[in-house]
Parts: sequence; structure tokens; C-alpha cells
Amino acid sequence: MAESAAIDLNQFVRDIPDFPKPGIMFKDITPLLSNYEAYFSAISQMAEQFRGVEIDVVTAAEARGFLFAAPLALELKVGFVPIRKPGKLPYQKRSYSYELEYGTDTLEMHIDGIEKGQKVLVVDDLLATGGTVEACCKMIEDCEAQIVSCAFLIELGFLGGAKRLEPHPVFSLLKY
Repeated sequence: MAESAAIDLNQFVRDIPDFPKPGIMFKDITPLLSNYEAYFSAISQMAEQFRGVEIDVVTAAEARGFLFAAPLALELKVGFVPIRKPGKLPYQKRSYSYELEYGTDTLEMHIDGIEKGQKVLVVDDLLATGGTVEACCKMIEDCEAQIVSCAFLIELGFLGGAKRLEPHPVFSLLKY
């Protein structure tokens, strides 16, 4: 990617009240994704944070995390490893189940996706409570890999996700 001037990405995040349920203020990134300059700037700004940091692979849980992790991996000249919901990956996989507010969920990745000793950057579009990324981190740690950082376009600080991800460093472009 070529150099891009940093622009105010906040103007491309739309608030949608009462979605997906009453009392929630949803941060809609669709305007950012549909605007080339804003999307390009977001990826460039995230990449700038990690230039010169030793990273072997970028990973993200589906689906919106892929929108930032894959182009970020290209920009950093490293591979991308998708973490998916059950039944989506065709090869041998490792699984990690974790607790949700009401029940459990499971994530999977190919057994050869992340190797012992690799340095991993975990990416997602939004950090809320941190449950999904925490599960990703635990699965990566089970591979005996090192998490360099967790990176997000948006962090909802009042929900405490960064604290939940400790001791892993957290970087967020936008904080609300």
C-alpha cells in the first residue's frame, strides 16, 4: 500500500441506536468500509503501529475481523490465519470452546495455521467485552505461540475488554 494521509475515521462510524436490541448503541463501520480513503487510512494507520515489530502471522476470528486482518497482513508482509466457527474449515483443526453470557461458543483453526514459537498479531474490528479475542488468544497460546498484540479498529472502553485481554497489549485506532 502507498502512503496515506491519516484522516478522522470517527466521521465514518455511524451510530445506530437500539441495535441489535434496545439500549445498545451500535457502531456501524459500513460507511468506513465503503469509502476507499477511510478504509485505506484505517489499514495504513494500523500497519504503522506495527511496522518494525517482529510478527510472523496475523490472525482474526470471522467475520468482520477478516476485513482488517487480511489487508493488514499484506501490508506487514506476513501470512494470515483465519479462525472460524465450527464446520467451516476443511482440514484438521484445533478447537477452543468458551463461555458466553448464555451458553458456550467454539472457534477453530487449522492445526498447521500457527506454529510453536511464532509471533502473532490478533486483529478484530471491535473490542467490546473481549470474549472472542480472549478465546483466540487462548487457542494461540495452546499452540505455544506468542501474542505480540491485539489490534482493533474500535474499542468500547466502558465494557472493559482491554482489561480482560491482559497481559496482552491492546491497540485501538478509535476509542469510545
